[in-house]
Amino acid sequence: MLQANNVTKFYGKLRANHDISFQVKEGSIAILLGPNGAGKSTLIKCICGLLRFKGEILIDNLENKSSEAKALLGYVPEMPAVYDLLTVEEHLEFISKAYKVEDKQYEKELLERFELWDKKNKLGKELSKGMQQKLSICCALVHRPRVLVLDEPLVGLDPQAIKQLKKMFLELRDAGCTLLISTHMIDSVEDYWDVSYIMMDGEIAARVENGKDKEGSQESLESIFFEITDKKNKVGNEDEK
Repeated sequence: MLQANNVTKFYGKLRANHDISFQVKEGSIAILLGPNGAGKSTLIKCICGLLRFKGEILIDNLENKSSEAKALLGYVPEMPAVYDLLTVEEHLEFISKAYKVEDKQYEKELLERFELWDKKNKLGKELSKGMQQKLSICCALVHRPRVLVLDEPLVGLDPQAIKQLKKMFLELRDAGCTLLISTHMIDSVEDYWDVSYIMMDGEIAARVENGKDKEGSQESLESIFFEITDKKNKVGNEDEK
């Protein structure tokens, strides 16, 4: 489970996140939505222990900056950051050793699923941006995290990789993993979200549960998103008058 309690983050005098509280249960997929500048990436970096903040973030009831919590967490950043002079295969070996995981078969399975096995001897600097993104995803998954946080994971991926990643989202959810996905590509997550958090101006503006009925009818997440953001913008504009 992932839980944030009263998280606030300032960059100097600029408030990026304000008093944010939410949770994502085990075996569920949460979508983090919001316009540019809403504070999504800042929140994700706080969750992953990359930024200092006020408040509390728990990974399976463990303080997020503890080594025990970090061992349970997988993170795919918005911009892939690979090592120029490590090969594709060496990236996974490095991450596996860092987490004390020895599962060569799973390493190979990940590379095969994302069509990187035949690129295993290529250096990081030799990879296209799309291949670097796929490698970043493999690195986040290789230690089998219990909580997976992804920031715009579909950007730059080819259609086959998108298909595989969506399939893995469902597999991980079914295995009890907790997933938090930040994305602008709302239509790409319509089929598998359980709860969505919509951010505006550094705050959670709305929490929306996927309430499909037995016939599968449900207002689209895109429609819900624009209804909420348009309403908030209208109220904000009226307050400024």
